[in-house]
Amino acid sequence: MMVRSGNAAVRLGTLMSAVLLLLGACGTGWAQSAPPSLGLQEQGPQAAPPPSTPAPAENPGLFNEMGKLFDKLPSILPPIKSPSETMNDLSRLAKPSTMVSGRVACPASSNGAPDCKQAADQLCQSKGYKDGKSLNADSAEKCSAKVLIPGRARKPDDCRTDTFVTSALCQN
Repeated sequence: MMVRSGNAAVRLGTLMSAVLLLLGACGTGWAQSAPPSLGLQEQGPQAAPPPSTPAPAENPGLFNEMGKLFDKLPSILPPIKSPSETMNDLSRLAKPSTMVSGRVACPASSNGAPDCKQAADQLCQSKGYKDGKSLNADSAEKCSAKVLIPGRARKPDDCRTDTFVTSALCQN
């Protein structure tokens, strides 16, 4: 049965698989046998066993150099620690800290931005700790009473935004 298709790629694939099948079937040949003997056997010199070859010299190739590197690798790297040893090391490095809540206004720095590090330190010192880092901040717009006067136009300096530290991570 012939396969007919309008697709040239399918026809080429079918042709290639047929050629490969033929080559695979024809590729195996018969082994040649020894010439027939007439009852006489020739006595030839016995072949001596091949001399043993000395160990090959070191091959300075890429794979050999990589093998040397992997041999040296355990001496280069530090020993691997168990998970409990790693956790003990990390706990020694980490400073004990506590989260505190409160509300302290962030003062304005020299460039006009709020300085919340100073406010976090004030919050922690009010709770008996040495210093701290701001975890959460809140901002609110604070306006003067002039804004409430009906019919008065609002001016840019009538309101300001205040920022507050509401929670901090404190350390001894």
